Amino acid sequence: MSTEENNEKVYDFRAMEAKWAPYWEETKIFEPTGNAPKGRRYVLDMFPYPSGDLHMGHAEAFAIGDMNARYFKQSGYDVLHPIGWDSFGLPAENAAIKNDTHPKEWTYKNIETQAQSFKRYGIAADWSRRLHTSDLEYYKWTQWLFEQFYKKGLAYRKDSPVNWCPKDQTVLANEQVVNGACERCGTTVTKKSLNQWYFKITDYAQQLLDDMEQLEGSWPERVLLMQRNWIGRSEGAEVRFEITATDTQDARSFTVFTTRPDTLFGATFIVVAADAALAAEIVTEEQAQALADYREEIKALSDIDRQSSDREKSGVFTGRYAINPLTGKQIPVWASDYVLSDYGTGAIMAVPAHDQRDMDFAKKFDLPIVQVLDVEGAEDPIETGIAAAGDGTLINSGELTGLPKAEAMKKAIEMVEAAGTGEGKVIYRLRDWLLSRQRFWGTPIPVIHCEDCGEVLVPEEQLPVLLPDNLRGEQLAPKGQSPLAAADDWAIVPCPNCGKQARRDSDTMDTFVDSSWYFLRYVSPNYTEGPFDPEAMKEWGAVDMYVGGVEHAILHLLYARFFTKVVRDLGLIQHDEPFKALMNQGQVLNGGKAMSKSLGNGVNLGEQLDEYGVDAIRTTMIFAGPPEDDVDWADVSPAGAQKFLARAWRVAQDITSEPGADATAGDLEMQKLVARTVHEVKQLLDNGKFNVVVAKTMELVNATRKAIDSGAGANDPAVRQAAETIAILLSLYAPYTAEDMWHTLGYDQPVLAAGFPEADAALLVDDTVTAIVQVKGKVKARLEVAKDISDADLEAAARSNADVQRALGDAEIRKVIVRAPKLVNFVI
Repeated sequence: MSTEENNEKVYDFRAMEAKWAPYWEETKIFEPTGNAPKGRRYVLDMFPYPSGDLHMGHAEAFAIGDMNARYFKQSGYDVLHPIGWDSFGLPAENAAIKNDTHPKEWTYKNIETQAQSFKRYGIAADWSRRLHTSDLEYYKWTQWLFEQFYKKGLAYRKDSPVNWCPKDQTVLANEQVVNGACERCGTTVTKKSLNQWYFKITDYAQQLLDDMEQLEGSWPERVLLMQRNWIGRSEGAEVRFEITATDTQDARSFTVFTTRPDTLFGATFIVVAADAALAAEIVTEEQAQALADYREEIKALSDIDRQSSDREKSGVFTGRYAINPLTGKQIPVWASDYVLSDYGTGAIMAVPAHDQRDMDFAKKFDLPIVQVLDVEGAEDPIETGIAAAGDGTLINSGELTGLPKAEAMKKAIEMVEAAGTGEGKVIYRLRDWLLSRQRFWGTPIPVIHCEDCGEVLVPEEQLPVLLPDNLRGEQLAPKGQSPLAAADDWAIVPCPNCGKQARRDSDTMDTFVDSSWYFLRYVSPNYTEGPFDPEAMKEWGAVDMYVGGVEHAILHLLYARFFTKVVRDLGLIQHDEPFKALMNQGQVLNGGKAMSKSLGNGVNLGEQLDEYGVDAIRTTMIFAGPPEDDVDWADVSPAGAQKFLARAWRVAQDITSEPGADATAGDLEMQKLVARTVHEVKQLLDNGKFNVVVAKTMELVNATRKAIDSGAGANDPAVRQAAETIAILLSLYAPYTAEDMWHTLGYDQPVLAAGFPEADAALLVDDTVTAIVQVKGKVKARLEVAKDISDADLEAAARSNADVQRALGDAEIRKVIVRAPKLVNFVI
């Protein structure tokens, strides 16, 4: 019977959790020390929203982030790993309406529930820096930053068609509309014209693109690609078209942006976004009702729906004509939904022979098609109805005829610039950030509207503009405007400039504003003279490792990058990017599908922790696969993880040598195994292959168990070294088990203070090599031999091998080729 089987001690994860959680809080082991001989590392998990208790997704994401923080800590860095909550948002407001309460009651109750769960989960977080974006100490500085943006010309208001959720009675960003419906409640989204606040993120479009070079290799490539595509840089020309006069309407001009000015000779009609102001301005009296009906018809369509190539084209003739600046011909101006009002100028020149959407539209409404590109391999688009897209050589294009694309582009731009009808231009798909929300539970916009003075910023000494405490329940229900607009005792105030009666802005900020700078606040969350302490920012700087889901690739990450650049330009920080490295985690599924109440496949995290223990759940999450892969809970085994941890824990119980025993006096093979494991694990950790780290720990546990039971024994110093190494490796993802092992092994300090072991380079060099033995050119044996073995000794070892002897039999050996230490070849 093995020592392990005979051991009466029982692995009790409940007792360990009860014992060590208070110990960590008492020792403050997770707080930065201020002593950083190797430097500092700032590790951050995307902070949670307090929508209830923690779920399986939190369990995965925070196990991964914590493993990064613990590895840096073990490696000798001073580590900042803070925690907080993204605590403004619509769910709290809806809960308050339902329960006749104030949103903060639901919010802070849930925060406390999650905080206790996080502490139970053993996250190595610095709780002294805890923050909530709904705390007035935080949103005061969100408002202050808004004012700096406003002064810099980066915050402005404009009238524009916006996505409107009739149920939630609020504006939605384009990214919050999924398949034409509100992502929050599933209601079909419509369009509504409102005066809204925007951040001018487009001013930073090129910087956002250029600075991605700093992130290459440290951010997932797919995230960078998604951001590049979202920003969508397009080079081309802005061309002015003249609209001819009618009996009742004067001539006027408008511009279109095109990436293919070389195809101007093929532009046979103009399409204006049906919901653009231009369409309503130019439409003739005879066509006005048709346009109004059409605009009403397309209200519910999302931008994605409108641009879908599968939808049948639709539109309305405006009754007006424009002059093609290169051909001089009149071409009709149509209004359609497949052109978006906020991309470019909201109008396009249609070249149906070479753009399939334009081709489909031309076919639908019997509009002219002129081929101006000879594209190799493409059939005649006029005959086939299939646009000949591509570069090609220009035809039917006046002075451009015969030129390849690049030359024709340059020449066409020169022609419109010479004629005063256009210019070369770069535009972006990226649109300015709509930040107004007609809801209560968010950061109030610090602006006062005065009839005489216009928009007036709330003086900085009067910040924060506080949310009223006396609104609750039905008073917060959607009524087409922000609940704050009806709170006259809050909204009506004197103008800071002239003293006359004025009104506060009643909208609140998109919660993405709150999460676009929280990582800056963490360096000094109690600082009162600004959003953060400049000296603390110099110490910590940008986040070294940011961990979160790829679903935030565009919105949160792009907005955070924008905020960082503006704050840099305000002279408050020196770095260009908020997050030096990014690690995405996958989803936690069950049976191949996302967990949901409707599918009945949800898994309760609390119940899993109660049954298997925190360490088993964390180990299961890490071991399931690389961080970026999905975890299917139906395919993993927390029970198996628990057994592994119990086996590892029992190793520490059996060690009999004293702490500090000289490992070099112990078993050499065990020393080599420990060195090799440490060396390989460090490489794996540096490359984010956390699941393989668990596998390597399992191998070391098995080898150590074998050494105790039938090898060097429990008193061998090298076996102790192996047990200590197991505890340190487990501290990265199974903290309770690791802490208990470490103290069982005789140490008084936390295991996280042990320091990551260094592999002895001498032990990594193998003294043996594998020699190949061939008979008639075929491999018959492999021998482990000394590196310095002689030819004679290698031949003798080969001859004595039983497999080689069988292969040789009674045959005459004509020749023996020996290349010590790697080869013996018998020629028979």
